[in-house]
Amino acid sequence: MALMSWEESVQWLRDQKDQQPLVRACYFDDPLQDAAERFWESAEWKAIAALLPTPGGTALDLGAGRGISSYAMARDGWDVTALEPDPSMLVGAGAIHSLSASSGLTIKVAGDYSEKLPFADNTFDVVNARQVLHHARDLPQTCREVFRVLKPGGVMIATREHVLSRREDLQAFLDAHTLHKFYGGENAFLLQEYLSAMTGAGLHLDKVLAPLDSPINYFPMTPEQCFVHCTRPAAAIIGRSLTDIIFNRKHFLGRMLLKRLIAALNARDQTPGRLYSFLAVKPAVAGERQ
Repeated sequence: MALMSWEESVQWLRDQKDQQPLVRACYFDDPLQDAAERFWESAEWKAIAALLPTPGGTALDLGAGRGISSYAMARDGWDVTALEPDPSMLVGAGAIHSLSASSGLTIKVAGDYSEKLPFADNTFDVVNARQVLHHARDLPQTCREVFRVLKPGGVMIATREHVLSRREDLQAFLDAHTLHKFYGGENAFLLQEYLSAMTGAGLHLDKVLAPLDSPINYFPMTPEQCFVHCTRPAAAIIGRSLTDIIFNRKHFLGRMLLKRLIAALNARDQTPGRLYSFLAVKPAVAGERQ
């Protein structure tokens, strides 16, 4: 069977009545501005925005897709450039132009790939990469380019990246992915490959968020649904009421116990393609490498 384009694959998904929850979770639904506004209001974006510098500077949205992150950053006050090589009106640069026009938010669009960014050194305060690095044809080179175009002290946030425990697990992840069989474009890396690519480029790793550490990763679960998910084994033994008391997030001890529980669950999780996110900083002193 000939592979579809990414646009054709997404259109196929949109046409499946039983896949509409996934379509909404991926923000593939229309009207696009409504989907983008929903992303801006989401717990995922609020958690991302909390990690970024104060809005107002220059931001690059790497691999911007149909522009939901570009919209969120522009909505927050960033001067946004979206990098998206696919011209598609559904899932690419065409969609971003349409979103910018309908919303009245200025979003500049560039059509290049991440391995050779068409920007001068030290251009951006922030590089945002949502579900992007695992698609890189050359991950270390992409990270070197991010380092180059970031201003000293600038931040890269790479979110919802697929992680493997072993390279042999890649096929299992690809087989389980809803759209890979149609367009063949999915991928995942070992955690160490992400970390080495970023630090090798000169970036300082500030945060590494495992699957259950943040709504950035565990969306479309809500924070409350994630809490129930993490504490379900305890609730099955001692009951939900007592479990909620022990892991009460309003109290210091409850928060600490929940943090330890989540760390244990993250360490146990070996699911092929599980999601991690990374916050990295370009050192403020020129030439300093971390």
